Amino acid sequence: MSNRLQDSASPYLLQHKDNPVDWWQWQPEAFEEAQRTGRPILLSIGYAACHWCHVMAHESFEDEATAAVMNELFVNIKVDREERPEVDQIYMSALQQLGVQGGWPMTMFLDPEGAPFWGGTYFPREAKYGQPAFTEVLKTMANAYASGDPRITSNREALLGRLRQKARPAGKVVIGENELDDVATRILGIMDDEHGGLQGSPKFPNTPFLELLWRAYERTGRERFRNAALHALDGMSEGGIYDHIGGGYSRYSVDERWLVPHFEKMLYDNAQILDLLGLAYSETLADLFRARAEETVGWLQREMLTTGGAFAASLDADSEGHEGRYYVWTLKQVLDALGAEDAEFFAKHYDIVPFGNWEGVSIPNRLKETERSGTDEIRLAMLRDKLLAVRSRRVPPGRDDKVLADWNGLMIAALANVAPRFGRPEWVELAAGAFRFIAESMTRNARLGHSWREGRLVFPGLSSDYAAMVGAALALHQATGEAHYLERARAWQAALEAHHAAEDGGYYLTADDAEGLILRPDATADDAVTNPNALIARNLIRLATLTGDESYRARADRLFEGLLPRAAPQLYSHAGLLNALDTRLRAPEIVVVGAGNLAEALAGTASRLPRVDVTIQRVLDATALPADHPAKAKALAVEGAAAFVCAGAVCSLPVTETNRLSEAVLARAGSGG
Repeated sequence: MSNRLQDSASPYLLQHKDNPVDWWQWQPEAFEEAQRTGRPILLSIGYAACHWCHVMAHESFEDEATAAVMNELFVNIKVDREERPEVDQIYMSALQQLGVQGGWPMTMFLDPEGAPFWGGTYFPREAKYGQPAFTEVLKTMANAYASGDPRITSNREALLGRLRQKARPAGKVVIGENELDDVATRILGIMDDEHGGLQGSPKFPNTPFLELLWRAYERTGRERFRNAALHALDGMSEGGIYDHIGGGYSRYSVDERWLVPHFEKMLYDNAQILDLLGLAYSETLADLFRARAEETVGWLQREMLTTGGAFAASLDADSEGHEGRYYVWTLKQVLDALGAEDAEFFAKHYDIVPFGNWEGVSIPNRLKETERSGTDEIRLAMLRDKLLAVRSRRVPPGRDDKVLADWNGLMIAALANVAPRFGRPEWVELAAGAFRFIAESMTRNARLGHSWREGRLVFPGLSSDYAAMVGAALALHQATGEAHYLERARAWQAALEAHHAAEDGGYYLTADDAEGLILRPDATADDAVTNPNALIARNLIRLATLTGDESYRARADRLFEGLLPRAAPQLYSHAGLLNALDTRLRAPEIVVVGAGNLAEALAGTASRLPRVDVTIQRVLDATALPADHPAKAKALAVEGAAAFVCAGAVCSLPVTETNRLSEAVLARAGSGG
């Protein structure tokens, strides 16, 4: 018999609709029930692609005896962290304040008002690995709450105090280019020289760190910063974290070599990595980065595209009840699919070995140094296609097909950014299709929703939705020159300002008219995705550049003034905000004036420069520039097409040769050497 999750739009919640647990969705009625009955709340947070969420579900939530204890002692609420990230953010912060390393599933115990008093992550059904049995945890927490244990009250008050606390160091925090270089140098010191990425395991892509290193290279010209970022991209692109048969990157590697992935694939990871692949290719022209970008977009179109043209959220780690089963191979399976000669050739290049390279099976990877000719690569591509066809007949992992505005925005912007780098204009059309769906189906009166599935919209949206979708609109405006994208960006930014602006200059995650929580989350640190405040700051700077409206830049400055003091004690966790500050300090604008072949060539060259956050503005003639634009006077004096590189209030002399454009950017915007 189904519980209250049967009417949910979330694939994750629907996975639990037949549990014997009397689950509630996150809704006011659940808290009213807790207040009416005097029972505490058990809050369980996870997501559809989460392996350990499935393990705990199978062990405990599908077990009649465990469910009976849960139903007797608690009001049980199940939350999809991707659908309700604001709820996840509050209680993840509380869990970490308890000294517990965060993760999912998250298991939190709340009073009927929603205040947390204890929590953890995965609990086994039976005591093992030094962890108590889940039912013992349930009984202990329920008894402590019912008996009025003073530790419940003290925990609750301490946690709420810490959650509400705002870091307000006296005086202003000054962070400039020297401080940014110092942080980059310290990050360089914890990078893995052998395998790439951060030292140790598990290994996450950690794209904000890689971008921070790249920006340090742009500022200083020191190749060691760039090389560390390239080494990480190389390692994850050759390792098993990358799906060599079907394309796309898994969420992280459990080992230090990038070999063994946690097999779930998330839209946001692939968006952030795709952007870096484009940057790396523009710098190196390496075939590896082109291949991985094209294969990843191929996976996106084949497996993640929804009926409306937007992108699904994630693919599960598990299929047929086993993590990674869909993706791994035995040597016999490869022999059966390819025949002896081709199988031997493929196995040599992709580490398919008789007894497997992981738990008796093989994860395809190219971590071993092996010489490959162009002919070899063509042959291997054909063999991968054959194996993909064979793999497609397996039971696939589950797909969470809800459309998230923020994750889609990241992918839309990435596609628009990298399309010119790889000469793939059709990727702009792919991005435009997803954008159109969100603008039409997930927007009400110029305000965004957060999550859409089967016609149901979670509304209102979060600041992360506006941050990503304004960025997507600006990227499409730059890629197409179409004014309606810029207009949409301004409208969404206005809605964000009206409903999410915080007193300290940043932005709350939730809207002012959203369903009430115990507090409005306003975290500034990066998560798996760059913090929305950082993305918003970058958007504001680009809006100022593209519109000539300096109030946007002033708003960005107010954000930095308010948030940098909060970030200063933990700069490592604020790489996104530091990257945004770098954009504020030195990101160049390239103004291309005129029409015809030269103008097209200059704009094309500008879009392929291996630089982060270059804003490209195209106008047919100089009169279209704002009166106070620093390039206007110089542009009016030039006949024909030309480009001007501007940084701050100073612009270069006209550039009329494409091969001189990069030199002009270096002269104006960094890379001192």
